Amino acid sequence: MSTPTTPAVRTERIGSTLLITLNRPEARNAVNAAVAGELAAALDALEADPALRAGVLTGEGGTFSAGMDLKAALRGESPEIEGRGFGGLTEAAPDKPLIAAVEGFAMGGGFELALACDLIVAAEDARFGLPEVRRGLIAAGGGAIRLPKRVPHHLAMELLLTGEPVDGRRAGDLGLANRVTAQGQAVPEALRLAERLAENAPLALAAVKRVVRAADGAPDTEAFAFQRGEMRTLMASDDVREGMTAFAERRPPRWTGR
Repeated sequence: MSTPTTPAVRTERIGSTLLITLNRPEARNAVNAAVAGELAAALDALEADPALRAGVLTGEGGTFSAGMDLKAALRGESPEIEGRGFGGLTEAAPDKPLIAAVEGFAMGGGFELALACDLIVAAEDARFGLPEVRRGLIAAGGGAIRLPKRVPHHLAMELLLTGEPVDGRRAGDLGLANRVTAQGQAVPEALRLAERLAENAPLALAAVKRVVRAADGAPDTEAFAFQRGEMRTLMASDDVREGMTAFAERRPPRWTGR
C-alpha cells in the first residue's frame, strides 16, 4: 500500500533489469499525480544507468493498473507529465526496452501504459480494456492511436467503441501479448525475456527503437534516410567491432555500450 512514507512506484534491480512496480494496490494501482511523477523518475533512472539494459513494468497486488485515478482527477490532480504523457510514459520515448508484465486488470490508462511498452507478457486471466467511452471520454493516453496499429482495424474499433475487455489468452491470439503465462507468472517470464534482450548490444537495441518510431507513418525515403544515420553511428561504435570479433572468435560478446 502506498502511504506518505511508502513510494507509489517501487523499483528493484534484478541483474541488468529494473523491475518497476506500481504500488497502490488499495486503489488497483490507479494512476494519480504521485504515480506519474515516480514512474517518470523510475524511467529516468533506467535510462541513466549503463548497467541496466531493460525495464519490466508491473503492478502490486495482482493488478497491473485500473487506469486513471478518477477520484484524484476530480480533485484536480493530473495523471500526466508534460511532454511525457499519461503516467509519465505514454508520450515518452525511452531508449531502453520496456516490458509490461500484466496480471489482473489493465484497464483504460493501464492498458495504455502497457501499449506504450515495447513488449507485453500477460497472464492468461489478465483483462485488457479501454472503457473510456462509458465515462464520456476517449482513450486519449495512446489507446485510440496505438491500438489500431497493433490489431486489425475492425477489432481495434470494437474494443474502442464498446469498451468491452479481452482476457490474456485473447490478447495473445490478437498479437497484443508477446507471451501468455499462467496466473502469477507474468513477472518471472518478463524478467526472463529481459535477460534475453540484455544479451544483445545496447546501442543496437536503442537504434532499433528509434528507427521503428521514426518509420511509423513516414515515407520510405525518410525512414531509410533516418536508418542510414543510425547505421553510421553504429558502425563507428566499439560494440559493432566487439560483436564481429566475438562472432569470429566464437565467444559471447562483451558489450560496453560505446
